[in-house]
Amino acid sequence: MKAILERLYNGIIKENPTFVLMLGMCPTLAVTTSAKNGLGMGLATMAVLVMSNLLISLLRKVIPNGVRVPVYIIIIASFVTVVEMLMHAYVTSLYESLGIYIPLIVVNCIILGRAETYASKHGPLLSVFDGLGIGLGFTLGLTVIGLVRELIGAGTIFGVQVMPESYEPVSIFVMAPGAFFVLAMLCALQNKLKLKGANRHVKGDGGCNGNCAECPSANAEKEGK
Repeated sequence: MKAILERLYNGIIKENPTFVLMLGMCPTLAVTTSAKNGLGMGLATMAVLVMSNLLISLLRKVIPNGVRVPVYIIIIASFVTVVEMLMHAYVTSLYESLGIYIPLIVVNCIILGRAETYASKHGPLLSVFDGLGIGLGFTLGLTVIGLVRELIGAGTIFGVQVMPESYEPVSIFVMAPGAFFVLAMLCALQNKLKLKGANRHVKGDGGCNGNCAECPSANAEKEGK
């Protein structure tokens, strides 16, 4: 149970793919014009992550090492196709909003990265929760970015008007530059709150102080080479 909770915590907080690892920036910046789009893309990616992690973990001792990456891509592409067809059938409006970015989940570095670094080395249960944790972290990141952009840029949240009629939306926030502004602001907020990330591995309350020359871990790695 402890290992399962750790997988969830790492994916949502410590190794959040959006705000800590800075992975999957293409869909993060492109589809988060609204909270609905961010949530939809995040859930679609999470579904592919969980299913591909499970299958790759089950087949990890069977897949030849020399062709593992092509096999991973085939597995991921198969699940993406299934998710795309389901979205087209049952959530057509969201499918049309996300457009080409649904099939592009295949090349999302988050999914292939988890397959290579975790699912191929661990059992099915932990791999499923690793995919679930990373997927929830990615969904949270996209939804928050989309929510902020939609609120400032349109005065709505999930399509519901929440700002007063006198509010004039700042349209740049639902345009391409707005994605960079919001992502930068949220990353700055995370750094201000000093949330511990995967790259902050220095013992103590200070975390990473940005001074690599004084970093015990960095010096230890140099001495080990």
